[in-house]
Amino acid sequence: MALVDQIQKDLIEAMKARDELRASVLRMAKTALKLKEVEKTRPLEDAESTQVLQTMVKQRRESVEQFTKGGRQDLADKEAREIAILETYLPAAPTAEQLDAAIEAAITETGTTSPKQMGAVIKAARARLAGKAIDGKLLSDRVRARLEKAGS
Repeated sequence: MALVDQIQKDLIEAMKARDELRASVLRMAKTALKLKEVEKTRPLEDAESTQVLQTMVKQRRESVEQFTKGGRQDLADKEAREIAILETYLPAAPTAEQLDAAIEAAITETGTTSPKQMGAVIKAARARLAGKAIDGKLLSDRVRARLEKAGS
């Protein structure tokens, strides 16, 4: 079943169960997916749908950080609950060991020795972690740290 169809089905169930938060989050997700579909002028593939949901999760993580800094823990908690709902539709994130193994393999594959070439390592590591929900910032930070350690 396509991700869009699964979200629609779960939205109907959430409305029947009167789960306001879940219904609200699923409506936002459905709207974001439909907007992207209209932008592309064709139905989305699952990888594209996943990317849209990952962007939504990233936006909410940034909101949690800002709300926490601003002393609005109630809003930060609401955003965190929304993240939990959205993450149920995303593939599992790679473990720290899987991430490190992919980075090492990518460094070996590309022959990179300098932080200036980290783009190639990130691209190769992403290819090795295909099918996983990858936090781009985390991957970038880990690659940078690993290459700086290797360079010194």
